[in-house]
Amino acid sequence: MPGSAAGGSEPTVASHGAGGRAVRDRRTDEDRRADERRAADAGLDAAQAAARRQRYGPNVLEEERRSVLLEFLSHFWGPIPWMIEAALVLTAVTRRWLDFAIILALLLLNGLVGFWEEHQARGAIAALRKRLAKVAQVKRDGQWTTLPASELVPGDLVRVVRGQVVPADGTVVEGEGEVDESALTGESLPVAKNPGDGMYSGSAVSRGGPVVRVLATGADTEFGRTAQLTGRAAPVSHFQRAVVNIGKYLSLLALALVAVIVVLSLLRGSGVTRTMEFALVVVIASIPVALPAVLSVTMAVGARYLAGREAVVSHLPAVEEMAGVDVLCADKTGTITRNELAVADVVVLREGTDEGRVLLQAALTAEPGGGDPVDEAVLEACGAERLEGWEVTDFTPFDSARKFARAEVRGPGAERAVAKGAVQAVLGLAEADASVAQRVEEVTRGFAGRGFRAMAVACADGGEWRVTGMLGLQDPPREDSRATLEEAGRLGVQVRMVTGDRVEIAREICGRVGMGTDVLDAGRIEHLQGDDLARAVERADGFAQVVPEDKYRIVKALQEHGHIVGMTGDGVNDAPALQRADAGIAVFGATDAARAASDIVFLSPGLSTIIEAVHRSREVFRRMKNYAIYRITETIRVVLFVTATIVVFAFFPVTPIQVVLLAILNDAAILSIAYDRVRPSSRPERWDLTEVMAVAAVLGLFGLVSTFVLVWVTHLPLGLADADVRTLIYLKLSVSGHLTVFLARTRGPFWSYRPSWILLTAVIGTQILATAIALTGFLMHPIGWSLVGLVWGWAFAEFLLLDPVKLMAYRVLERHGKAAKAVSS
Repeated sequence: MPGSAAGGSEPTVASHGAGGRAVRDRRTDEDRRADERRAADAGLDAAQAAARRQRYGPNVLEEERRSVLLEFLSHFWGPIPWMIEAALVLTAVTRRWLDFAIILALLLLNGLVGFWEEHQARGAIAALRKRLAKVAQVKRDGQWTTLPASELVPGDLVRVVRGQVVPADGTVVEGEGEVDESALTGESLPVAKNPGDGMYSGSAVSRGGPVVRVLATGADTEFGRTAQLTGRAAPVSHFQRAVVNIGKYLSLLALALVAVIVVLSLLRGSGVTRTMEFALVVVIASIPVALPAVLSVTMAVGARYLAGREAVVSHLPAVEEMAGVDVLCADKTGTITRNELAVADVVVLREGTDEGRVLLQAALTAEPGGGDPVDEAVLEACGAERLEGWEVTDFTPFDSARKFARAEVRGPGAERAVAKGAVQAVLGLAEADASVAQRVEEVTRGFAGRGFRAMAVACADGGEWRVTGMLGLQDPPREDSRATLEEAGRLGVQVRMVTGDRVEIAREICGRVGMGTDVLDAGRIEHLQGDDLARAVERADGFAQVVPEDKYRIVKALQEHGHIVGMTGDGVNDAPALQRADAGIAVFGATDAARAASDIVFLSPGLSTIIEAVHRSREVFRRMKNYAIYRITETIRVVLFVTATIVVFAFFPVTPIQVVLLAILNDAAILSIAYDRVRPSSRPERWDLTEVMAVAAVLGLFGLVSTFVLVWVTHLPLGLADADVRTLIYLKLSVSGHLTVFLARTRGPFWSYRPSWILLTAVIGTQILATAIALTGFLMHPIGWSLVGLVWGWAFAEFLLLDPVKLMAYRVLERHGKAAKAVSS
């Protein structure tokens, strides 16, 4: 039955492989000269192979092994863990064992969550290994034998037949065939291989059985370099950096305040135990114990939402990173295009013939349901109705030597034989004259300039063969690609196409979807470094003929130029760049290696789901930012208030257990901020800690003054007992703390954007509970309804006064930001 000429018209480049890049020869000069003196069909003997195995090592991918224990312990090292650990030591010294147990539980919870998240992401190298060949046919001592692929050495002669995986990098020395190089380029159509052409480890032979001289093995192969890049540690996420920086600020504040308290206590003659208790209250008050946990829960809720939109999040911080992505490096095949060939153009070369007739002639050499992408494209373009009444009586299939398929046919038309295939092969079949050959060459050049694969069609009606037309084949853009790219532009996301295909194809697709046509051949950036590389990468609209290392370098250069980079991919070749990107995105149909290296896996094709995820991630980011402002405000308010009260009045305004209750109750309720209604930004989001800390400081300092005045009122004019004051202050900090959430969640007035019912219910419920604790005296001295009324009234008055203060703070920051931009420009 009919076959096709897939890949038959593709030019070959001597000594080159995937992406037109030369295969790296890793042999020593001595071994290279020895192999050149040897006959082309001669392999190594056992002694030579053993010596080379000692020199080059086994043909395997090594994986760095890390201690699970050290990996776990690393999550207890950092500013916030240090603060929690300091509080733990102080509670043990002062024998406050209930406080000790609660703080220890929080410390372990934060550490376990972080460890589990990181440990889950370590499957990329194992997935890469599955792609490699296990055995190889090797010529040793003059005989062909099957050996483990791990025993191959540079200089070996190997035969790779249809369906087998190429076991090492090398050059074809005998025979020909076609190879699926998607492992290196991501392009699924096979590439013709002839003597002199390079072949890469991990590629699969789809036709023929070439004999290959091995030039590189193990880590020296392109596949090995891909694995090494994939194994490198991914950059620290912006979320992790933000948490560490917040922890640094707060720990320095706590350290300074504890130093003040210790010095004053010693000057006043306070005992060691009393001094340690003072320090303990300040340390506990300064620890944002639930900050990592609440932010993780907020991201987890966002991840669950994305899962409902067919996006599986495997690394939680990627939810926050997606919100900041301002450059998205998108794979062409299957993401911007449909990953299926289509007839893009038909050119008629014979008078009396039309486009429909040329398509019919080509379709008569195609096998319905055979799975060949060229045949399927031709049959779809032709339409089943045109084939009615036609019968194929004899068929000669396409092969890599003939480079065309031919069929004897019987039907309602004049055609008795038809053929389609590589341009030069069909011209030879038809013995075309110079004028036809010149016209075919013009059309072929025009197709090449537009990135089309050229295929010639000929027919015979009982006499001579005649070239009747030409087909231009292309993987066309998805129907929604242009609209999705326009939406990405409105969201401030620049999209760069990254493909292993030719420059002409990439440029044509970029132009059709409105991306711009400044597409760089990867060879032009191969030797660029530093700022030169960053500038070239930043200016380009896309990149063509890339191999895994190119993708990795493109992502790294963009990151070093200040961009937050998203990278999409589906193959082994994409794994290093996916691992390196701030947000690695495995698209629909991705391999195990791509999924293991990615942060998010999409289960539906196209860019539209990715852009939707960017939009939703910005909602998650806004919730996280709102929580961070709230949490830092409360930490500043409480720790400065406690310190000021101890310094001025030599008085504990709250007990350690009350501080722990504040942290647990209030933060437990604020988990509901993960479900809050927010207005996402129309621009990429990133952590501006200057803004976060400034707004939090303004709100916290104002709250400090308000609470300090309340202590003065209860102590002097009202003359309350110390135990009553502590309970009253506990309730005040709890109520005003939760009211601060409604200030932190909007840049405008607190009523400008309605909160979710979940958040509102959680806040009201928690404050009813806090009021009940104060009234009943659970773990503290009880107070009456009159003092509860005083607290609620005071807290609401403070809330209403704080809102305009917040608006003023944002206006000052905006003016400062505009002034800074004006100076820098």
